[in-house]
Amino acid sequence: MTDERRLFRLLWLSVAAAVVTIGLKTGAWALTGSVGLLSDAAESIVNLVAAVVALGALRWASKPPDDEHRFGHTKAEYFSAGAEGVMIFVAAVAIAWTAVGRLLDPQPLETVGVGLIVTTVASAINLAVGLLLLRAGRRYRSIVLEADGKHLMTDVWTSAGVIVGVAAVALTGWYVLDPIIALLVAANIVRAGVGLLRRSGGGLMDRAVDPAEQKTITDVLAGFERDGVAFHAVRTRQSGRRSFVSLHLLVPGAWTVQRGHDEAEEVEAALRRAIPHATVFTHLEPIEDPVSYDDIGLDRADMPVRSEETRADE
Repeated sequence: MTDERRLFRLLWLSVAAAVVTIGLKTGAWALTGSVGLLSDAAESIVNLVAAVVALGALRWASKPPDDEHRFGHTKAEYFSAGAEGVMIFVAAVAIAWTAVGRLLDPQPLETVGVGLIVTTVASAINLAVGLLLLRAGRRYRSIVLEADGKHLMTDVWTSAGVIVGVAAVALTGWYVLDPIIALLVAANIVRAGVGLLRRSGGGLMDRAVDPAEQKTITDVLAGFERDGVAFHAVRTRQSGRRSFVSLHLLVPGAWTVQRGHDEAEEVEAALRRAIPHATVFTHLEPIEDPVSYDDIGLDRADMPVRSEETRADE
């Protein structure tokens, strides 16, 4: 089975889990009348919509490169994470609106025991699926799966807080605790939404690879700094599951083109072995040439250009 098929199966599992937990949590709310449990059910609806959006984003991200997208479509995964973050904010507003109304007019709860048991079963389902998605997201470097897994884990912690809070309402008779719990749920999922939006924005803005991968790149290049070889203008960016690495390889000017090319091939192969999901670009330069050291900026427009006479003299 290909990695893409595994990812799609996991997301379909997330959709199924969302449908089941929506039914269970809605039933728990209907039994108890708790606005805290209603807020928990509302978050599960967001889970369902987010999983469906994630399926579409993953399908797009899995498309091979084409004439208009030569570097592939992997950034589509960031749109899914961003959309999920926005939906979390919408859910939080809806939960807060309902909670404020109940805060102004507290209501007693009914059939609390059965409602809490149903909610606990739903949370256990989310916990199992969330952990599975998180592990798969890290293994396959999929921000779509990781975002969906984090959202489910947020839902689990939310449900745990709601369960404890609703139980406290039943034991103490302090009905005002129910809407307060719902407001805390809203605040918690806003925090999760902010994290997703930040990660999505960072990916769309070509954020560098994480520090662990940067160290790996530095360690690999250090092994080649021999025989007068050096590196500069090392740049990285993350694009969904793929990393891009570009660098300038400085070699002695007396080397033949073939020898310089062979060295570049070895460097690229070593980096790909260390970071299998990386696409590596190298640019060869003579280490003795001062112009090589001017060629380190992102923009090369202001670089000095040697005339034909200067090149002939060399």
